[in-house]
Amino acid sequence: MSVATHSRSLTSALSLLCFFSIISGVITDELQILLKFKSVFRNSNSQLFNSWESDNSLFNFTGITCNSHGSVTGIVLSNQKLSGILPLDSICQLKSLEKLSLGFNSLYGKLTEDLRNCTRLKYLDLGNNDFTGPVPDLSPLSDLQYLYLNKSGFSGTFPWKSLGKLNGLVNLSLGDNSFEPTAEFPNELLSLTNLSHLYLSNCSLEGKIPNGIGNLVELKNLELSHNNITGKIPVDIGKLTKLWQLELYNNGLTGQLPVGMRNLSNLEKLDASMNYLEGDLSELKFLRNLVSLHLYKNSLSGEIPAEFGEFKRLMSLSLYSNNLTGPLPQKLGSWADFDMIEVSENFLTGPIPPDMCKRGTMKKILMLQNNFTGEIPESYANCLSLARFRVGKNSLTGKVPAGIWGLPAVNLIDIEFNQLEGPITSDIKTAKNLTELLAGNNRLNGELPEEISEAASLVSIGLNNNRFSGNIPATLGELKNLGNLYLQNNMFSGTIPESLGSCLSLNYLNIANNSLSGKIPSFFGTLQNLNSLNLSHNQLSGQIPRTLASSRLSFLDISYNRLTGRVPPLLSTAAYNGSFAGNPGLCSSEINSSFPQCPPNSGMSKYVRTLVICFAVGSAIVLVALAWYTYLRKSEKDDHQNGTLKEESWDIKSFHVLTFTEEDILDSIKEENLIGKGGSGKVYRVVLSNGEKLAVKHIWNDLDSQFGREKVRSTTPMLRKSSCKWKEFDAEVQILSSIRHMNVVKLYCSIASEHSSLLVYEYMPNGSLWDRLHSCRKTKLDWKSRHEIAVGAAKGLEYLHHGCGRPLIHRDIKSSNILLDEFLKPRIADFGLAKNVVQASNGGQSSTHVIAGTHGYIAPEYGYTYKVNEKSDVYSFGVVLMELVTRKRPIEPEFGENRDIVSWVYSNLKSRESVLSLVDSDIPEDLREEAIKVLKIAVLSTARLPELRPTMRSVVQMLEEAEPCKLVGIIATKDGASKRMDGVDDKFDLK
Repeated sequence: MSVATHSRSLTSALSLLCFFSIISGVITDELQILLKFKSVFRNSNSQLFNSWESDNSLFNFTGITCNSHGSVTGIVLSNQKLSGILPLDSICQLKSLEKLSLGFNSLYGKLTEDLRNCTRLKYLDLGNNDFTGPVPDLSPLSDLQYLYLNKSGFSGTFPWKSLGKLNGLVNLSLGDNSFEPTAEFPNELLSLTNLSHLYLSNCSLEGKIPNGIGNLVELKNLELSHNNITGKIPVDIGKLTKLWQLELYNNGLTGQLPVGMRNLSNLEKLDASMNYLEGDLSELKFLRNLVSLHLYKNSLSGEIPAEFGEFKRLMSLSLYSNNLTGPLPQKLGSWADFDMIEVSENFLTGPIPPDMCKRGTMKKILMLQNNFTGEIPESYANCLSLARFRVGKNSLTGKVPAGIWGLPAVNLIDIEFNQLEGPITSDIKTAKNLTELLAGNNRLNGELPEEISEAASLVSIGLNNNRFSGNIPATLGELKNLGNLYLQNNMFSGTIPESLGSCLSLNYLNIANNSLSGKIPSFFGTLQNLNSLNLSHNQLSGQIPRTLASSRLSFLDISYNRLTGRVPPLLSTAAYNGSFAGNPGLCSSEINSSFPQCPPNSGMSKYVRTLVICFAVGSAIVLVALAWYTYLRKSEKDDHQNGTLKEESWDIKSFHVLTFTEEDILDSIKEENLIGKGGSGKVYRVVLSNGEKLAVKHIWNDLDSQFGREKVRSTTPMLRKSSCKWKEFDAEVQILSSIRHMNVVKLYCSIASEHSSLLVYEYMPNGSLWDRLHSCRKTKLDWKSRHEIAVGAAKGLEYLHHGCGRPLIHRDIKSSNILLDEFLKPRIADFGLAKNVVQASNGGQSSTHVIAGTHGYIAPEYGYTYKVNEKSDVYSFGVVLMELVTRKRPIEPEFGENRDIVSWVYSNLKSRESVLSLVDSDIPEDLREEAIKVLKIAVLSTARLPELRPTMRSVVQMLEEAEPCKLVGIIATKDGASKRMDGVDDKFDLK
């Protein structure tokens, strides 16, 4: 080998060695960067990082991609439960990094880093996280093609100008962030001519959609919903011929659907609902590829194009709350897997299309409040997939097809206010999912079938104002979930079934205006949930049961019967004036009563009088003996309880630093310290030696109280743990032990033994919000205090929904579960019914068979589904807001029959004067405008459809905007983006 050749070989070898040394150095640096990344998130998902070890190749790191030189090109760790502050500055030191995907995690903190070191990025996904602060300048990312920052928690002013330099963007997703409102639609977007997907829903956009939107000819998906966009839909929209989805709902759009929309021949999904659009639908009759068309809550008019009946891909049509007229195309829904029609609240006429369930996929038929005529098509009796059937408030005639009553998947049948005839058939026994049967105000007749009891999920039965006859079936008593039973204005006869006493969930019972006879059963006084009882205009006889006086009825009417004897003293009050009219045989022993005075016992024979006296004396002796025995037993029980508590072996679990001992608590569980009782136990006030006060909930095992202590000892632990109270105890401990929030009641510790358990809370000296508004402890609450209570409670609930690792649903939000400290600061309490969203979605008895919550606060969807979600809590909180503004209870006699505070408020939203009349008179006139703002939020929160309610995060934002002294009214968008509006004369969103 020559010297020259040897020299060249040596040079090449040295160059190669140098190259590998550089690569080795780069790999070492990148390894250290990734190990630093791992150290930040080590506690988030330990299994994810098992492969991230210093002695392992980068190629084997989970979620890491490298190029042929071993340099990191991608970090793909979406939906990996990562929680922490993103070390973006070090990540950007990965010189070859092109893809960073960290969406659907729990990353938080501000992004203050300069992105100039991330210039090679082509794909950036930080969406669905919990960042704070503004989005940094994006202009250095000139190679970026995919940018996902949606629902990431960012706020402040978005750097729209920086988008003008990202000409390569194909996908841009910025929606669901609380950015500062834009004065105009950001024109920088119009230069991004490569865009295929643009998601800008719910990010505070304002202004008009510019005509230049037509320049974005590559767009396939355009979503601008939940903003404050005004003006007309531009004609330029017709140039976007590649569009397959166009979402414009919940804005302030006006005018007609523009000429040229017919050019969107590839459009499959169109939603421009909840705007102010006018005109007809003629431009849409050419869009034969439509799969979903939603234009509800506008002011559209004219007829539905006949061409819709030929759309062979159409699966979902929602046009409710418009001014549409004419018939529905009779072939509508007969081609594709049609699953939903919503055309309620229009002026539609003609027959119901017969073939919408032709493919057996129909789930919802919602056609109420129109002028439909003809019969219910027989074909729907075989629609086994149907879950909701609502054709009420029309002019339908003929018999209801028998199979309708027994559809196996249906949870709501609403045929009320028609002229339908015929009986309810025994087919109803197969309607296992039916929860709400609304068939009032028709011409239905015949006897109710006993098989109705086999529709075991029934919660509400409305058969009023029909022609039913015969006996009320005794089998109704088998409906354990039955809450509302309306049978008034029929021709029922016979006696009131004693079996109804088994319906422990019964809230409303109205069987007025029938031909019922016999006595009023005594069980009505034992139904703890019964709120309204109407037995008027029947032929009932005998005396009023004394037990009726012990019930907690807010409405009672037993007028116009044949009742005789004394009215129980507790019912001889002005509160029940009119409740007993038309019963001339009734009298009262009370001097100031409005009833006739009962005659003295003259006329009784001497023998009878003697017998009565002897009986009275004997009864008095027995009562005295019983009282003495009870006293001795109570004393013995107190001593036994205190002794037993001390004898038990207790296990204490602390969740905060404790300043007391187990003995301090046990010594104070005495009757004289009792401050409350509930369905899950007794509550005691404990005063420590240092003066600190605590609240202690004492929960005995159900089996203890039912069978006695000795028998419980022989039961298995598994049986004991099955008790409902134990489940509530476990739920409360698991949830509260992990929560740290100033508006959620603090759980100091749990103290558990084999037979009972204690929960030790912070003490709330001002009781509950219910106490302050409605009970004998009620006090004047100024508007500032009410508003602060609303904001604080909302923040506590927001934390449960959005601030925990997984969302928690309380399921029993009500004013009595909002406690107040010495400064009237609110705390959410009583988590015995709470559920984790994931747990609830997996099913389980409590989420599928039992209505959780309290009547008056329960969301309407419980009438047709037991599915648990956060929007059910939002509804309940909306009721609390109505209480705060009106100082009315959720159920009041003045609301009228079958109505609650929500329906009462809605019925008074007709004018400025009627709205102002809702506000509590204790609120000064100069602050009533402020109260109206909160009432608007309450109305939005109690929307009948869950998807139209705001999130709790948005409720907090709106309440803070509505604080006293701010002069801007507020409405909310479909999922919670807030809008501003001036004055109280604007229409409320009532759907």
